[in-house]
Amino acid sequence: MGEAGREAENIRIEVAFALPDRQEIIELWVRKGCTAKEAIKNSAIHEKFPELPLDGLACGIFSRPLNGKEMPLPADYVLEENDRVEIYRALEKDPKQARLDRIRNKK
Repeated sequence: MGEAGREAENIRIEVAFALPDRQEIIELWVRKGCTAKEAIKNSAIHEKFPELPLDGLACGIFSRPLNGKEMPLPADYVLEENDRVEIYRALEKDPKQARLDRIRNKK
């Protein structure tokens, strides 16, 4: 299929995940109508980061969480051209607790 045919049926997106010491951004061509959840599975990011579960990942589009509130859930969000699906990792420490620890350390 030529480039024009591929562009008519597919869109370009990215899937991104980062650890403190390593980041991966995978560019994909997916079919129009593809959801964020499907794109994560199609990206094979779990092969590069086997510790990632395939289901239940917290993710968003350009820092907007796909949480079912302001934005749809990953299984319901239909991707648009040039979207970046960002996979979020769990915080190492609760931000409130980290702030309390910093205050205690200053005393």
